[in-house]
Amino acid sequence: MATDSGSPGGIGPSITLPVVGVVHVPPPDRLAYFAGLGLLAAFGVVEWPVAAVIGAGHLLSDQHWSRAMAGIGEALEEV
Repeated sequence: MATDSGSPGGIGPSITLPVVGVVHVPPPDRLAYFAGLGLLAAFGVVEWPVAAVIGAGHLLSDQHWSRAMAGIGEALEEV
């Protein structure tokens, strides 16, 4: 089942999977990034462990910046 928050500041589309739970779908530009990285690994341009490390680093970086920006936004709301 897919849902959408509908608000500009919302989380965005998500999918509820039976075993995993709610999985949020990244925006199209991030999906294209990971698809390109996967294709590079599939065609042997980049070894798959390197592609996995790059992908994991990208995800961790996005999570860090999302939390940092949320904290800045909350601080600005209080002012």
